[in-house]
Amino acid sequence: MPDISLASAVHAAARRLAEAGVSDPLVDAELLAGHILGARRGEVQAAVIRGDVIPDDAAVAFDALVTRRSAREPLQHITGTAPFRHLELAVGPGVFVPRPETETVVQYAIDALLGSASPEPIGVDLGTGSGAIALAMATEVPHSRIFATELSADAYPWAARNTAGVDNLTLVNEDLAHAFGDLDGTASVVISNPPYVPDAAVPRDPEVRLFDPSMALYGGEDGLDIVRVLSVRALELLHPGGLLVIEHGELQGEEIRSILTRDGWRAAATHRDLTLRDRATTALRP
Repeated sequence: MPDISLASAVHAAARRLAEAGVSDPLVDAELLAGHILGARRGEVQAAVIRGDVIPDDAAVAFDALVTRRSAREPLQHITGTAPFRHLELAVGPGVFVPRPETETVVQYAIDALLGSASPEPIGVDLGTGSGAIALAMATEVPHSRIFATELSADAYPWAARNTAGVDNLTLVNEDLAHAFGDLDGTASVVISNPPYVPDAAVPRDPEVRLFDPSMALYGGEDGLDIVRVLSVRALELLHPGGLLVIEHGELQGEEIRSILTRDGWRAAATHRDLTLRDRATTALRP
């Protein structure tokens, strides 16, 4: 079988992915081609313009990956990596794939750490999943001390892999309701992207519904069971004036503000993401 042009392979793959309902078929086709060829997406685009060919063995491997993506397996599971801010995280089955919207949520925590008067401000990430939020805080605020917990036996190894060797980050495999008792009253920031999908609300996207772990998605009848736990635990962890940051669904801000206010938090406020959807709520410990 003769070598075929990379352009024809990528465009055929994009057509297959579009037919399967993938939202950005050309982007995914280029990224999958890059994964096979060991090239960045821009290098793939340049090779397409040059008229480069794709070797037969690479074309066969590429076709296999396109088949997996057409079945709506997450792109990040296929490549084994997910970008997050300046990071490249290892991900796969059993761990929630970090989303671009969370990149804006963690900024609230990073800003609070940077603005802290402490020479070693403490940040706590409750339910870290892949370790994305904790790792962003630890690497972008290197004088901070970051503590993260993940209960899931499937997700914890991914967090351990991603955070290994980061001196200012401590990871434990514990329930967020009880972790880090020795830190009570010392943290400048507590942040969490908890499971917040109501149990009866089945996600529309197959990538989420079929591949994201249910433990990272579903948060009880109204989706806010873990938020209620977070509110109580974060009050214990934070010092007075410390900041709580919670990511949530776009329709949950009002109820979360009510929960926090009832528990005694000050200045509960909901913030929008780049798509102008409510995405995070912050509050200050009195």
